[in-house]
Amino acid sequence: MRQVLLIEDEANIAEALRFILSRDGWAVSVVSDGARALADVVRIRPDLVILDSMLPGMSGLEILLALRADPANAALPILMLTAKGQLRDREAAERAGVTAFMSKPFDNSEIRAKVRELLGA
Repeated sequence: MRQVLLIEDEANIAEALRFILSRDGWAVSVVSDGARALADVVRIRPDLVILDSMLPGMSGLEILLALRADPANAALPILMLTAKGQLRDREAAERAGVTAFMSKPFDNSEIRAKVRELLGA
């Protein structure tokens, strides 16, 4: 089973995404604290990371930069979700090496399709 690590501090969004993706057959682990996220990536070795941009402990952009600095995570698909859909936020994420970017709120079918695309399913 393919593993998705969801790094999201809003419980309602995390539970909704876990439900949606689990129904599609993905194993979903959730971490809500940015400071714990990097350790969870190492421990879980996910096939995909869905990353919120605003997190306690460490921002999504900081996590993204740290992941991309590690050669073991260079090819790891990372989908960044943000309520701040401004162009400068998107550009910063792209410069840091994000694979895909999606603004909140999002349509359930849109997120499912993006996950399938990123995982080649």
